Amino acid sequence: MTPETQIKVPEDYKKKLPRDVAIALETCVRCGLCTESCHYYKSNPKSDFIPAYRAEVFRRILRKKDYSEKSLGAMSDIAFSNCTLCRRCVMTCPLGVDTGLLMREARGLAVASGTAPEILVQLADTAISRGEDIEIFREMFLENIKALEEEVRQLTGDPQAVIPVDKKGADILFVALSGAHSIIPPSILFHYAKANWTLSFFEASNYGVLIGDKDRAKRIVQRIVDEAKRLGVKEIVVGECGHAYNTLRWEAPKWFDGGFPFRVRSIIEVMAHLIQEGRLPLDKSANPEPVIYHDACNLTRNGGLLEEPRIVLRAAVKDYREMSPNRDDSYCCGGGGGIIAVPEWDSKRMEAGKPKAEQIKATGAKVVIVACDNCRIQINDLNEHYKLGINIGGITETVVKAILKAVKGS
Repeated sequence: MTPETQIKVPEDYKKKLPRDVAIALETCVRCGLCTESCHYYKSNPKSDFIPAYRAEVFRRILRKKDYSEKSLGAMSDIAFSNCTLCRRCVMTCPLGVDTGLLMREARGLAVASGTAPEILVQLADTAISRGEDIEIFREMFLENIKALEEEVRQLTGDPQAVIPVDKKGADILFVALSGAHSIIPPSILFHYAKANWTLSFFEASNYGVLIGDKDRAKRIVQRIVDEAKRLGVKEIVVGECGHAYNTLRWEAPKWFDGGFPFRVRSIIEVMAHLIQEGRLPLDKSANPEPVIYHDACNLTRNGGLLEEPRIVLRAAVKDYREMSPNRDDSYCCGGGGGIIAVPEWDSKRMEAGKPKAEQIKATGAKVVIVACDNCRIQINDLNEHYKLGINIGGITETVVKAILKAVKGS
């Protein structure tokens, strides 16, 4: 194929753009105030990393209907590997242009034209296939949960502790991530909170959202929505995953007529509520070292959870400190938007994570708490790459340490 080869894309693609995307496309005045906001640009000041430039690449393709292999390939690379969809640039734009939204739409065009990273598309399709025939996975899943249940019983010292699955009439459907670290601490938390809960068969992550494909994203969410309705739960509680929370809480209800018949909360919100009601025994001495919290973009800037994690950590640790800047002004860690799943982008994400590494180092803290699995992986990699000498932990496991110390004294 030559660089001039045209790639077939959906007819009249620009006419089908959502209104908010169309407005963002036409509003930018190229003032450049977004430039310094980007962690990519801050670590490597190249024009490719200026948010306005990234958006302009997308605009030119739509305006000129330039669907050549060369142009769409360049757009795909910029949208996926040069942007984590953190939307920090939106905070500095005087006109509120949402470049992150534009980059997600550009990702959608890349998927439609076959120029998106294959591994990310495959991850989305794998999640969909699991929802289509859960019986293939059921027995293995239940066996794994039984093994994790034994660990919960050992940690709590309670032989009656359980990890309920497929429990009708539960108040909470907890949607975790793959891995014991995402299931055991919440199970202990719910045990001591005496919660009426059940564990979802499905994982929280949604690569349909990360690739900008609404159809795939909705089908991944549909699995969880159907499960919640079948079990009759009152709410879905999302585990420590930023984009999964933002998707289920804010975006997905708009994809279904009438919204959801249940509410959606993050486990961070649940813990903050339990702490404020005095329903959790906590001993701060379980977490004696200086602790800082990384504000995950999708939880904080995009999800609105600014104070809840701080309520939780101040109740569970002895020495809580802040990075600067923080909350909705915090720098992205560099691992969001699916970039962490593509090995050939490892060096780029290490470079993009430099501002976050410098933030961490400046605090002098030895423990970084995160509430997003992608952030946890990324900060662990930054720790090794920049020799930060820190420990990384999840927010739920930090609370559970304080619970077990209060209950068992060890």
